[in-house]
Amino acid sequence: MKIIIQIAIIFSICWVSQIIEALLPIAFPASVIAMVLLLLLLSGVLRVDHIREKSDFLLSNMAFFFIPAGVSVINYFDVLASALLPLLVICVVSTVLTFAVTAYAVRLTRRLMDRRKS
Repeated sequence: MKIIIQIAIIFSICWVSQIIEALLPIAFPASVIAMVLLLLLLSGVLRVDHIREKSDFLLSNMAFFFIPAGVSVINYFDVLASALLPLLVICVVSTVLTFAVTAYAVRLTRRLMDRRKS
């Protein structure tokens, strides 16, 4: 019964986020709305123990959720092949920028933590 309740909680949050997405006057992804709702609920009404088992299961099997996206990319390979060079440049530049920003954020965090200690 506990697993059914956990699934019901997670799917209820997803369902409510779909409704909110339909009501919003701007385009906003329901998945982001669901994460915000979950964060708000976890800060007050809901405890992590209420959804721990099913969320751990979903996280451990997350790779399976990327299979449909990979198949879709293969379906549009001809479109991607026509813009291969710009896509490669974008991937390389965004990867380097992500690494640089992450390294800077870690350095800044360590510096702030060292200041707090002393």
